[in-house]
Amino acid sequence: MDFLDRLSFQLYSSRKFPPLGSQLATLAKLGYRNVEPFGALFGEADSFEVALDKNGLATPTSHVGIETFRSDFASVAPLARRFGFTTVVVPYLQPHERPKDGAGWSAFGRELQGYAAKLKSEGLKLAWHNHDFEMIALPGGKIPMDLILAEAPDLYWEIDIGWIVRAGADPLPWLQRYRDRIKAVHLKDVAPAGKASDEDGWADVGEGTIDWKRLVPAMAATGADVVMIVEHDNPADYERFARRSREAVAGW
Repeated sequence: MDFLDRLSFQLYSSRKFPPLGSQLATLAKLGYRNVEPFGALFGEADSFEVALDKNGLATPTSHVGIETFRSDFASVAPLARRFGFTTVVVPYLQPHERPKDGAGWSAFGRELQGYAAKLKSEGLKLAWHNHDFEMIALPGGKIPMDLILAEAPDLYWEIDIGWIVRAGADPLPWLQRYRDRIKAVHLKDVAPAGKASDEDGWADVGEGTIDWKRLVPAMAATGADVVMIVEHDNPADYERFARRSREAVAGW
């Protein structure tokens, strides 16, 4: 699998460096052909669509917040069709929204299954994007991510490697166990302990502590339609991050 053919850039990584049009032009010049939007960008949908077209950028996946699913689900499929993403990704739960026990996480999985089944009937896939909190064992040993996927057979997973490492876990067995459920991979690297405090401890892909070469075979085995998405939650320079990360992936 040539990862560069399916490489994407999560636009949350460049949110602090407006204007959006300049970001998209820069990414296109660096060789990116795909980007992953997040919900706030659709507030200016017309101009965003024009800028994507101008720079030859596609959006095979997109983040759409859980609040949209809960309050305006009817808008999700039309948005996906307009922008061309075939996998819709729910990215996050605020701390006050997170279940406190296994029963709560199972119930949340059933909620996601309801959305996934409806989107499936529209020819779309739904995926969940993890942070660290879904990967940490509950009292009794069960892990929320397992509980979510067990209750949602139509749900896929956008696996975030960096957050799994931040949770103290090894991404490799997760990639192997859920290879058929993973439709996208967030390539997020972790800086050495005590480094990059101004960037919240994250690193450009290939510049941190994660052994990507060890993970490449498992990532490649997740399926032909998988999207590899570089992300950094707080880069000091998004262009540097985008350039270095793409160069690292090219070396895989």
